[in-house]
Amino acid sequence: MHTAGLLFSGGQDSATCLAWALENFARVETIGFEYGQRHDIEMTCRMEVREAVRDAFPHWAAKLGEDHVINLAGLGQISETSLTRDVEIGVYANGLPTTFVPGRNLIFLNYAAALGWRRGFTHLVAGMCEADFSGYPDCRKATLEAQMSAIELGLDREFTLHTPLMHLSKAGAWHLSKTLGGDALVEIIRRKSHTCYKGVHSDLYDWGYGCGSCPACELRAAGWDEYAGVAG
Repeated sequence: MHTAGLLFSGGQDSATCLAWALENFARVETIGFEYGQRHDIEMTCRMEVREAVRDAFPHWAAKLGEDHVINLAGLGQISETSLTRDVEIGVYANGLPTTFVPGRNLIFLNYAAALGWRRGFTHLVAGMCEADFSGYPDCRKATLEAQMSAIELGLDREFTLHTPLMHLSKAGAWHLSKTLGGDALVEIIRRKSHTCYKGVHSDLYDWGYGCGSCPACELRAAGWDEYAGVAG
């Protein structure tokens, strides 16, 4: 009987991980981060996903614990990126996308573990993936393992990081959602979660809301098309 802290942005990946965590843990506390993100609509969507999952899945509702929101405004202030500034999305000279926020996932894990140290949970769940992602070096398994080693040393406590999407494609993530909660969960994630980097949440496509042209939308749309083709 364990409690897990879930890094929960309200996007497709973290929404899928919410269902996975509720299926595998006795209690799940969600953790959101405000860091001046351009797509801050996700802070509203994450609560809508929580409520929709609670209402649709009574056997999970009792496991869904507190939600925590951590203010990391300083991260946005030092990040000159397309995710924290209203500038064109592109690619840096070193090949990294301009939506890469340096240190973001590393900082998220530090704060989540610090919260867990106080709250008494040592399991963290996060939606990082190195199989089908935007090229972010802090999504790689080796990076995350190194960070967790530092956290364990620094907090003098054993922590376990669970990344159920690490080796899944976006289509695989949709398939996992179907396995965990059937069409009802897929529809919640499709209609309630938010992924678009530009923060557009007015246009509904087959795969969900978004601008339809940013890298996050394109990745999500391609995954949906592959999933729907297999599902059909």
